[in-house]
Amino acid sequence: MPAGPEAGRAALYVCGITPYDATHLGHANTYVAFDLLGRAWRDAGLDVQYVQNVTDVDDPLLERATATGVDWIDLATSQIDLFRADMEALSVIPPTRYLGVVEAVDLVSAAVRDLEAAGAAYRVAGVDGGPDGDVYYPVRTADGGAEGFGSVSGYDAATMARFSAERGGDPDRPGKRDPLDPLLWRVERAGEPAWEAGDLGRGRPGWHIECTAIALEHLGMPVDVQGGGSDLVFPHHEMGAAHAHALRPRSRPYAHVYAHSGMVALDGEKMSKSKGNLVLVSRLRAAGVDPAVVRLAIVSHHWRADWEWTDEVLATAQRRFDTWSRAVALPSGPAADAVLAGVRSALADDLDAPAAVAVVDDWAATALAGDHTGDHAGGGSGPVVEGAPDLVRRTVGALLGVALPRV
Repeated sequence: MPAGPEAGRAALYVCGITPYDATHLGHANTYVAFDLLGRAWRDAGLDVQYVQNVTDVDDPLLERATATGVDWIDLATSQIDLFRADMEALSVIPPTRYLGVVEAVDLVSAAVRDLEAAGAAYRVAGVDGGPDGDVYYPVRTADGGAEGFGSVSGYDAATMARFSAERGGDPDRPGKRDPLDPLLWRVERAGEPAWEAGDLGRGRPGWHIECTAIALEHLGMPVDVQGGGSDLVFPHHEMGAAHAHALRPRSRPYAHVYAHSGMVALDGEKMSKSKGNLVLVSRLRAAGVDPAVVRLAIVSHHWRADWEWTDEVLATAQRRFDTWSRAVALPSGPAADAVLAGVRSALADDLDAPAAVAVVDDWAATALAGDHTGDHAGGGSGPVVEGAPDLVRRTVGALLGVALPRV
């Protein structure tokens, strides 16, 4: 992660959820990671402009709605509300702008028309009785320079093909120029939601173009950090960058940094909606787990690392939370200026939250090692400072987003 952009402004775009089965710990891990970045930037005095989308119309959502007999709008709305409640509980600062695809259809369709006008889109004839006119982006026409197609992921052709097939692509669609070409606009099918889009006809957006159109409209180009989970490296971020370069060829790059958070596993497998091996934040909350403990469990892992959720991870976070809470409840304790400096330094070093957690651990252990209610410092820690525990509490809350109880 960069230490911070210039000119006092930081532009962050993080790809949002498709609103069904929200919010599992994989989601939480990603949005807490980028919340840490925003907090570090704000602490450094930057004006953070943070945009996030929500894919509130897409095949997986429509398929889940059909399978459960729930109207797709009702399903999306309920899951978006749940996601927002979970994010608030986890002390994730809301984006400056949070925009659903349904709200941005006109914006996205205009971008598709612009790509078509620039020769960076083509239409495919219908198959199996389907309608003509689905619009695709031709990846092989993307230029091959430093920001050419493939530069975001660095993957070879075989890896791209595998991930495209696994992550929402349609490589076997007849009529495409290249199996990797992503869908820009899906023309209307019976029983599916659709919007009027001028020359494109009635239909709905493809997946990747939505983020590009929203980011360009509300942040401009280049974005300082384009973020998301590591499963978005390809095809989502690769395709999004290609779309942006075609739409704004004189404003490269699309993003200065592509940052991808690690995956969270359960029982040895990546936590995912398709597998159903999910730990939901809302269920942890309903079971009486303090959301601050869940957040502390997350920030105890490096944001780029893959890790596994276990009962012991939660228990360790609870013990750490209890220890920190006891320490900050003291009226005085070891000087805390070094804690603030240490947490800041750790976050400036690739958002090393585990190192920041270790700084607080050390201070808490020292604070609890002796009686800091008198005139001496326990454990040979130096002079007792009245109010030092409150500075630690405020540091932990402001920079790590972990809300420790007030005395």
